[in-house]
Amino acid sequence: MTTTLLRGRLLSFRRAPLSLTDSQSYLYEEDGGLLIEDGLIAAAGAYADVKAKAAADVVEIDHRPHLILPGFIDMHLHFPQMQVIASYAANLLEWLNTYTFPEECRFVESAHAERIATHFYDELIRHGTTTAVAYCSVHKTSADAFFAEAMKRNMRMVGGKVMMDRNAPQGLLDTPEIGYDETRQVISDWHGKGRNHVAITPRFAITSTPAQMEATSALAREFPDLHIQTHLSENHDEIKFTCELYPDAIDYTDIYARYGLLGPKSLFGHAIHLSEREADVMSETGAVAVHCPTSNLFLGSGLFPLKALARREKPVRIGVATDIGGGSSYSMLRTMDEAYKIQQLLGERLNPLESYYLMTRGNAEALSLADRIGTLEPGTEADLVVLDAAATPAMALKMEAVKTLPEELFLLQTMGDDRAIAETYVAGVDLKKNL
Repeated sequence: MTTTLLRGRLLSFRRAPLSLTDSQSYLYEEDGGLLIEDGLIAAAGAYADVKAKAAADVVEIDHRPHLILPGFIDMHLHFPQMQVIASYAANLLEWLNTYTFPEECRFVESAHAERIATHFYDELIRHGTTTAVAYCSVHKTSADAFFAEAMKRNMRMVGGKVMMDRNAPQGLLDTPEIGYDETRQVISDWHGKGRNHVAITPRFAITSTPAQMEATSALAREFPDLHIQTHLSENHDEIKFTCELYPDAIDYTDIYARYGLLGPKSLFGHAIHLSEREADVMSETGAVAVHCPTSNLFLGSGLFPLKALARREKPVRIGVATDIGGGSSYSMLRTMDEAYKIQQLLGERLNPLESYYLMTRGNAEALSLADRIGTLEPGTEADLVVLDAAATPAMALKMEAVKTLPEELFLLQTMGDDRAIAETYVAGVDLKKNL
């Protein structure tokens, strides 16, 4: 049995923080110890206490003065869009048609999919992300490459073969039958293998006919434990076009509801422009609105009302994500920096404790996986990130004036990027040191 003892400052959330002074919402150990046995956290707490529980020959790694947190979780991004990031376009639909769809056509080739998968996972690890929820392309080859690479690195990943049978280039279209059959095959091949989770993935209502939505509905009934991921209410033109394609629906959200796609494992990317009725339905079904701040700003899609949705009488569950390649950074730190700015523009405040809760336990809860990832609680998986708040000369200078943990967290969020990620552990193994 491999046993490791990490020493450093520990931070892990017990629940969502209610304020900047809500110290009961998290565990913080100034001189902390984290005992890892066979990829799981065996003990976490004061270093002296945890050291006393460890075997005499335990391998000890000292990360002081750095912070050790649960690995970051990214709730929505597109594996085939690594070479689409930073593409100049006026809005969502122009960006999809000009850059994204042509690039995704290339993922019919296994060699290309496998090459990009290697880079994709390298970037996640470099940026401290240990779990992500990804869209592959319409091709089964892309899902195969995605999940095979996840297994090589022993990462807990969620992904799905996209289903789309209209309003895209011919090379990106399946049919209701092919989408159904290939999704079933991906589930058979990959779900539960290693730490893989397969998600049922209709891209969005614009690119699926009613017949394909029926096929998606059948999959959801047959595999009720699987996640479902799609897009919702990202852009005003998208909403208008979608509702024209489904004239019988009350609104955009109602389209998905009619096919039984709303539930506690349903992840809706963006969900910026929800009506009160739609937000009520999301709340009542437990569906998750996934906020993608860098993408929303880059494509000019709108300002996500995160705080307003959270404090409703019927609150909406919320996750946060990079949305590569509409998003402009792989870093969850950069993502939450932009999320903070969006709330500022809306006259709201997003404090740094909330940001780190969202990146870790909050996203784990939104994925219904907080029993496995997102905390430093004993028995959970040792997916960890080690943060260095003095990673650059400018950050080190600012750190001289930092007096509190929230100030340090805010510095990391505002000025940090992949350089602030000292190490990234997956199931107790440091994967960043070899990159």
